[in-house]
Amino acid sequence: MSHDATSPQHLLIEDRGAVRVVTINRPDKLNALNRTVLDELHAAFAQIADDSNVRVAVLRGAGGKAFVAGADIAELAALNPIQARDFSRRGQQMMRRIETLGKPVIAMIGGYALGGGMELAMCCHLRIASDTARLGQPEINLGVLPGFGGTQRLLRLAGRGAALELCLVGKPIDAQRAYELGVVNRVVPFEQLEETTFALADQLAAAAPQALRGILDAILIGGECGIDAGLDYETQAFAVCASTNDMREGTSAFLERRKPSFHGD
Repeated sequence: MSHDATSPQHLLIEDRGAVRVVTINRPDKLNALNRTVLDELHAAFAQIADDSNVRVAVLRGAGGKAFVAGADIAELAALNPIQARDFSRRGQQMMRRIETLGKPVIAMIGGYALGGGMELAMCCHLRIASDTARLGQPEINLGVLPGFGGTQRLLRLAGRGAALELCLVGKPIDAQRAYELGVVNRVVPFEQLEETTFALADQLAAAAPQALRGILDAILIGGECGIDAGLDYETQAFAVCASTNDMREGTSAFLERRKPSFHGD
């Protein structure tokens, strides 16, 4: 079901309990990102941010062959420098919207995640890949560099050596290598990809939302500042959690040896 008066052209949006599933639906183009898809994704995640009933999001690509095979090369080829700058910023802003959502976003990577597709996966908080997945930043082969945050997020996820190799050489890596580099969190057989991803999503959806948000924000902010500022932020987030009913419920449930029921307040 759609959550807007105007249904997105290239996205399928549905809710599974407190988990919102966003599917990029251009299987004939291997779910390539064009300007329309970027804008629709931005709007979809803005809605998720505003909807308190949604606790977790899963992002995936339709068709089984690809998560997202990259940016739309036909559109890319026609850009002048001003348009290229705007296209880069549009993609970066959408991915930053996902990264700073304050709710966990899981990328379900079946098949190709190349170029803008790998960049989109990296802005999500967790990545579950099928054993058939191939990830890479092949922009060098087009005479450009990653423009949706690939250089920056790959550096932060996998370190300088891996970021330089993937971006300079441009050759895709398999899911196991991506796991070894810390680019993906888990690798599972393709036929178990949905089950594994939704089990994780359901687990996170049952957690205390303010605690989830505190963890997401503290790790995101801490990665960009000195340790003292990061520790101070962690303390503030910890204190906020201590003001919630969910913290009372969590600690009471532990002491009473029962399962907690978190409501987000």
